[in-house]
Amino acid sequence: METSMELAGLASVAAARLIDLLATDGWAAVKSSVLSLWRCAHPERVEEELADARGELLQAQRTGGGQELQGLLVAEWQARLIRLMAARPDAVDELRTLFGGEPRAARIPEQQITGSMTLEAHVSGGDAFMAGRDMNVTRGGQA
Repeated sequence: METSMELAGLASVAAARLIDLLATDGWAAVKSSVLSLWRCAHPERVEEELADARGELLQAQRTGGGQELQGLLVAEWQARLIRLMAARPDAVDELRTLFGGEPRAARIPEQQITGSMTLEAHVSGGDAFMAGRDMNVTRGGQA
């Protein structure tokens, strides 16, 4: 059984990939699979909300505000996915299959999922280490 931290991590990854996909041509390839997650809880409403989010995100990207909106949408859909997993524990495996692995595991033909991130640090008298994903820091020859 997964811990709440593991489920939150899965929801975070799934939400980020979901929002990345909304703004790509790859969305059409996974839309029905994503909607099937909510098959027991108002799938028509979720479809409308995802369509609205897609429209907003595409518009924001055209006008240069896509990154901020993307972050807000990820947070919103992460919360929704956590609630979904709480209501439907069987959705965990579906989410993992759809978003938990490599992009090809999500059945996206020849689609690479990419995103962008802006990191900023203000450090005074110390070190700052920032990464968008994995990071290894070596000091004094020790890993």
